[in-house]
Amino acid sequence: MRTEIKTFPFSEDMTNVKAPWLEFYGEVEQKLAYPDCSMFDLVERCATQYPKYEAITFMGKGVTFQNLVRQVKTVARAFSAIGIREGDKVTLCMPNCPQIVLCFYALNRIGAIASMIHPLSSVGEIAFYIKDSQSKAVVTLDAFYGKFEEVRKNVSFETLVLTSVGDALSPVMKVGYALTEGKKVPKIPKDANVLYWKNFLAGAKKKDESCFVERNAADPAVILFSGGTTGTTKGILLSNLNFNALALQTCAMGHCVVPGCRMLAAMPMFHGFGLGVCIHTMLVIGVTAILVPRVSVESYAKLLKKEHPNYIAGVPTLFEGITRNPFMDGVDLSCLKGVFSGGDTLSIELKKKFDTFLAEHGATVQVREGYGTTECVTASCLTPYDMYREGSIGLPFPDTYYKIVKPGTTDELPYGEDGEICLCGPSVMIEYTNQPGETANVLRKHADGHIWLHTGDLGVMDEDGFIFFRQRIKRMIVTSGYNVYPSQIENIIDAHEKVLMSCVIGVPDAYRIQKVKAFVVLRPNVLPTPALKLEILAHCEKNVAKYAMPYDVEFRSELPKTLVGKVAYTVLEKEELEKQAI
Repeated sequence: MRTEIKTFPFSEDMTNVKAPWLEFYGEVEQKLAYPDCSMFDLVERCATQYPKYEAITFMGKGVTFQNLVRQVKTVARAFSAIGIREGDKVTLCMPNCPQIVLCFYALNRIGAIASMIHPLSSVGEIAFYIKDSQSKAVVTLDAFYGKFEEVRKNVSFETLVLTSVGDALSPVMKVGYALTEGKKVPKIPKDANVLYWKNFLAGAKKKDESCFVERNAADPAVILFSGGTTGTTKGILLSNLNFNALALQTCAMGHCVVPGCRMLAAMPMFHGFGLGVCIHTMLVIGVTAILVPRVSVESYAKLLKKEHPNYIAGVPTLFEGITRNPFMDGVDLSCLKGVFSGGDTLSIELKKKFDTFLAEHGATVQVREGYGTTECVTASCLTPYDMYREGSIGLPFPDTYYKIVKPGTTDELPYGEDGEICLCGPSVMIEYTNQPGETANVLRKHADGHIWLHTGDLGVMDEDGFIFFRQRIKRMIVTSGYNVYPSQIENIIDAHEKVLMSCVIGVPDAYRIQKVKAFVVLRPNVLPTPALKLEILAHCEKNVAKYAMPYDVEFRSELPKTLVGKVAYTVLEKEELEKQAI
């Protein structure tokens, strides 16, 4: 480890930028010092402070910080043995398990770049990710071997490393896995061009620590891919500083993160929220990350009962599922110190419902909503620890600055006016990979001399600096010349006692350009009837302007979702276009 990790303040002189939110920080530090080092360096520093604390646990098997660092170094030498060098890219395609954590930090230790992708991605998507990142190697589970063999027909890469869930289990659990889940994994041909995990690790013996390199804050470290809900998927190149700054900012703003506590890491590591908050932030501060590879209604309740986590984080659909989870009856949540929502809009109604649910199960905390984009890793704004303003996504993180501009311009708007959310701070990405035009479009220099990230999201800032998210600019419906925000209509529909969730879209209309349509999922045991449709429309009439009224309500048993659990409204839009084409 470096004998000394130098720190530096956020280098931008932001004295010419308004920051009214600082008056509401309470005990949160307004300025932080950031380490000029790699992500691994910070985790290793934590391991010297808390060597015997558990860093990760997986299916009952724990790994201390001391052992985690040792294993990471072994995996780093193994990567070097297969020819991975500083600056090379390696695709990691696994659920949350020890191997992906080890690989992630091992690549960082030798100066390579980890490209994180969803295990359930299609063959075509994986081929795009590997080609876009120019990955030299891939590490994935044996269960996905067939998919990557298909990928190899179109994209070449040097090495395919296969591991198994069983590789991370205790001897007893490994036997149990082999007799149950392991039987479902398709047989891999004996002559398959793969490198198995055990042999991969054995290669570490051929290398010493001379393959380790010193990396600095500004060096690129990770590629994450945008969710693809608003257009073409893009690779987002992020630096060591981006992740380390996020970790320190989250701890400061969270005001509840304590070494020795436990985080239920159910958000996947291919997602900025899962990787940046549930894993890296926790391992930097000395908190155990309880790795959850797969979540179901029953398994999540069992984990809460068994693990007694102090922190949980998730997207709104997860919290909606928890509130109607029959297995949650009698679960004691008094262990919770922090509950964080991100990745999608948390409606006012759902927040109220989930806060009530938490209180009924013994929790003394409420859900706190964060906001961010993958272009700044994940969260850059969070509801304060000591106050809540209805509908607000909170205040910007320390050293992160927000402004609202007129869409399509760099002109700042007054407080209270809707516009595009822009931000500036140490977690803002380096670039979109291989897309200089798209990069220039979102990273723009303003009249104040600073580079601002244009998020593509609509929002408003009040005079105290509280941010209110409206929605993606591309989701705005224009009907008869009026702007309609789907999320506002969804909040109203979701407040109906018989509605579980809804999605509102704009449908092309010859007269009005677009008309509003609502898709509704009803609560359990509620039947979709013509009378109920009229009831919901009548409910809307009481709360929605005439021009924004849905012309139709369509009942669905479920709504389509993206890979990260957001409602895929673009799928519904496409369905409506296809109907009109018939």
